[in-house]
Amino acid sequence: MGLAGLWSSWKSAQGDIIHSYTLLTINAEHHPLLRLMQSPTHEKRMVVILPEAAYGDWLTASAAQSHAYLQPYPAELLQASAPRVDGGLF
Repeated sequence: MGLAGLWSSWKSAQGDIIHSYTLLTINAEHHPLLRLMQSPTHEKRMVVILPEAAYGDWLTASAAQSHAYLQPYPAELLQASAPRVDGGLF
């Protein structure tokens, strides 16, 4: 699986090429798994996850077509585990 993002390159006033990138997120308020991962008082967000079969289509989609990919990834296809006691992730 991959994550949907946007990127751009631009030239600074000093002439340096700057590469910018952002990951797209969507509302996860009603997502069965990811809504549980954030504080009850915070907005629930999740990254846009793309299945491997959609990589090429995402990369060539127009702005209008890309909206169709901004969907929650099915909870049954995700796995979650509790963080380690020492604060590590794995």
